[in-house]
Order: sequence, then structure tokens, then C-alpha cells
Amino acid sequence: MGRYAWGDCKPTATMLAVVVVFAVLNTLTKMAFNQGMHTTVLITLRQFTAFLFLAPIAYFRERKTRPKLTLEIFVYLFFSAVLGASLTQWLFFVGLRYTTATFACAFINMTPMFTFVVALPFGMEKLDLKTGAGLAKVFGTIVGFTGAIILALYQGPSLMTKSSSAPQPMGAGHGAHRWVTGSVALLAGAACWSFWFILQSRLGKKYPALYSGNALMFLLSFLQMAAVGMATERDLSVWILRTKLQIITVLFVGIMGSGIGFLAMSWCIEQRGPVFTTAFTPLIQLIAGAINIVALHEQLHLGSALGSALVIVGLYLVLWAKTKEASDAAPSSSNVNVLMPMVEEKNKQATQEAQDV
Repeated sequence: MGRYAWGDCKPTATMLAVVVVFAVLNTLTKMAFNQGMHTTVLITLRQFTAFLFLAPIAYFRERKTRPKLTLEIFVYLFFSAVLGASLTQWLFFVGLRYTTATFACAFINMTPMFTFVVALPFGMEKLDLKTGAGLAKVFGTIVGFTGAIILALYQGPSLMTKSSSAPQPMGAGHGAHRWVTGSVALLAGAACWSFWFILQSRLGKKYPALYSGNALMFLLSFLQMAAVGMATERDLSVWILRTKLQIITVLFVGIMGSGIGFLAMSWCIEQRGPVFTTAFTPLIQLIAGAINIVALHEQLHLGSALGSALVIVGLYLVLWAKTKEASDAAPSSSNVNVLMPMVEEKNKQATQEAQDV
């Protein structure tokens, strides 16, 4: 009984650990940027670290089951790397550089709502406005996007006592226009991440080798970002990690974030499904906010609190609708109990008829 109870709680404990890792990851990244680390450099080194971590796992785990890598699958992997690993992370880190870690985490919560909107024209998501779940999807999406607009355009007064050592709220003193630029980058990053989910759902059917596919995705993303970095970062000195914090950040975001974090989320999806896994996303923002207020002395403003609350409410409305639809689509246990005796009786009759013949 105790073993069963622990096994039932393992996905929850795993996802709690994952969101803590992601919250710490965002804080470390912001601190590394404050020390002058370049966005392209961090992404390039992160992807290479993630590839080195996943490649041996993928080789030994899937060496007998890995499908053949065709040109079509390679094209899917290439654009998966562009959307999911390269462009999404670059936009997120640009937004993170211009705003705050707590603020950037709020836009991660927009991904399920963006995915719902993007999936509609592809026929991968259904919308029935005659049901409560359909209305919850629409209302939740509107509430979530309203929260995102408030986050981007309204800051409001500080809800905390200002400290002389606290950074300026508007992008560390760079002006309101940089704050808006960071918000647009974060929104675009959430949209790219949503398109990646659509692409990944098709790629998973064509190339079901989960570990190998992601190892190749990180390798392609590393090559993409390295090419961009070499073209834009002419000063080779920016590629040298000069502080312990920068080294720790690269290793942590590469191994813990992209490597172990991905493996843990993949396992949770297999155990409980994507709705359960995505439901933990808002906790990243809450934990990151607590860490950043203590470690980075960030100010909590009315606009950020109100916008974040609306985004979280919208997210859970969409997730509730998805769970409700899945529950309604599944056959109830009472129907199964009624049908099973009928099926068993028909099987007995068929067996008896076969014996008579």
C-alpha cells in the first residue's frame, strides 16, 4: 500500500523538482546577463552541453529501436530545432535581458493558450461553444491574453518597500521602450514555443525515438546558433567564460534544464499526460518570484501581480476545459460494468456454437 501511494505521488514530486530547477535556471541566467554574458553565447553553449549530455543516453537506450533518419525526418528535426530550441530560447532570453526573471516567467504561462489558438486551424483542437469546456477555453484564452497585455503595458506602483540596491524596474534603467521590446520578444517566444508543440506532435509519429530526436535537435540548434554567433559576435573574447557564475549557468541550464529537466518532463507526460505536466507551469513564476525578490532584490509591481494573476487564471481555465473534455470522452466505469457481462455472454454463446459445429 505504501509503495503504491509513493508510486502515485512520484509524478507530482518529479514535477515539483522540475519547476524548482527551471525557476533557479531563470534566476541564474538573469544574473549571468547582468555580468555581461551575451545571449547568443549562452544559448550556443547550452545547446552543446545538452547534446553532450543526451547523446550517450540516446545511443545506449535506443540503439536497437531507433528508426532510420530520412531526409523528411531531418527537415522536421531542423525546423524543430529552429522553433523549439533556437528561436524560442533567443526570444525568451532577449525578453529576460530587458525585463526581469519574474516577469519573463509569466509569459511562459501563455504557451498552453497559444498552443490552443494555433492548434485550431490545424484541426488538432476542437471547440464546441455549446459546452462548458468550450466556453472555458475561449474565456480562459481571453483572460490570459488580457493579463499578458497588462504585463506588457502597465507596471503600476511598487507593492514592496524600495531598496537603494534594488535594480530599476524598467529594464535596469534602459527605459520603458526596452521593457515593451522585452515583452514583445517574450510573447513571440511563447508563440514559437506553441508552434513547436504542433510540429513536435507530428515529428513524434514519424520519429518516435524520443531521446535521439531531442539529442539531434540540440545538435542542430547548436550548429544554428553557432553560425549566428560567429556572424554577429566578431569579438572572440565573448565566447570565453570568465566567472564561476557563467560556468555554473552554462552547465546548469544545459544539463539540468535541457537534459534532466526534459527527461523528467517526458517521463511525467508518459505517466500522467501533458495536461498534468503543463499544470505545474505557473509554479515556475511563483518560485522564481520568491527567489528573485531575495537574490536579485526585484520589485513587485501592481501591473506584474495583476497581469500574472490573470494569466494563471486563464491558464487553469484552459487546462480545466482540456481535462473536462478528456473525462467526457472516456467511457465511464458504470458503462463498462454494464457492458462487460453482455460481452462475456456473447463470448460464451460464440464458444458454444463453435463447439456444436
